[in-house]
Amino acid sequence: MNARFAYPFLLAASFIALGACNAGSVANGQSATADDAATTSARPFAIAEHGSFDEPWAMAFMPGTDLLFVTEQGGAVKWVDTRTNRLGSIDRGLPRVDYGGQGGLGDIAFAPDWPAGKTSGGTLYLSWVEAGEGNTRGAVLGRGTLVCEQADACELQGLNVIWRQDKTTGRGHYSHRIAFSPDGKYLFLSSGERQKFDPAQDLSTNLGAILRLNLDGSAAAGNPFADRGGASAQIWSYGHRNALGLAFAPDGRLWEHEMGPKGGDEVNLIERGANYGYPLASNGSHYDGRDIPDHAPGDGFKAPEIFWNPSISPAGLIYYTGTMFPAWRNSLLLGGLSGQALIRVSTSGTTARKADQWDMDTRIREVEQGPDGAVWLLEDGRNARLMKLTPAR
Repeated sequence: MNARFAYPFLLAASFIALGACNAGSVANGQSATADDAATTSARPFAIAEHGSFDEPWAMAFMPGTDLLFVTEQGGAVKWVDTRTNRLGSIDRGLPRVDYGGQGGLGDIAFAPDWPAGKTSGGTLYLSWVEAGEGNTRGAVLGRGTLVCEQADACELQGLNVIWRQDKTTGRGHYSHRIAFSPDGKYLFLSSGERQKFDPAQDLSTNLGAILRLNLDGSAAAGNPFADRGGASAQIWSYGHRNALGLAFAPDGRLWEHEMGPKGGDEVNLIERGANYGYPLASNGSHYDGRDIPDHAPGDGFKAPEIFWNPSISPAGLIYYTGTMFPAWRNSLLLGGLSGQALIRVSTSGTTARKADQWDMDTRIREVEQGPDGAVWLLEDGRNARLMKLTPAR
């Protein structure tokens, strides 16, 4: 066990008031700027800390258990039994990652057919960044068999790469978020445009897109550009920048958030074959000051349902289905990195509106729902806390 993982402890949090935002309609989306604050409310939750991690990126509960698995960008996977505070790790079989910038070990997901309550022998998916030739790199997706036969150690057997992102230079905007369709038949994967702009509009590459794959990583039948073959056959939607959140609603609708340029962070409802505009349309601007045309009716692009300007740098996304926070049902919960917040977006069918934003006083990297309906958060960075949210008493 890596000594950097501190022994869990509990700490009650104090309550802090923050203005909640109301959204105003712009094109087909809603603005959620700082100027929209209209009401003030205290945090409706208490916080208990459960140890710390070194640059955590993603987390997932083993289905039907209280075991929470956490990836660290440097290449480690650790877990904590959230009921007993027992600690462990995956000690063997993990990939070698290209660590640096935004790259390293990424998302973690248990296969849709993982039997609830089973603690060994099922399929585990991981995404990470690998190096290529000529100072290039790209995200990959792999899967293997997770075997946990010791009290505090697991092994990932037979890990195989089943998908590769087109490689390019740089160390940013990999995205590589995983979401399984509710029927368990398909794997959706976000692939960032790698800070190269134009690939998001190029259907010959798998960059700047949301991909729909079979569980073995191959392109799924019925994708909108399947007749073009190659990378095009993987694409479900395109025109994306850096999608760091994917979450299905129980009704099968896929929600996504992505970091925009300077301003223009987005929440999108993902539709088959739709073009979300980047870098030809965005409600933000390039970091060097160049303007990007705003989304406008009739421009041929799918506008965001919600956008933020100034940016919040969204990271981590769940569609809340628990009973512990009844007011949060049918809502998206996402973290804010630069925004240092937990944000709730209420949904109704195909529409979304900004509902709540709670100041967390720290960068939030990841959000997850626990088996009992509690909400779990991961801080960003070194010595980053794992936090459990339960209703305030």
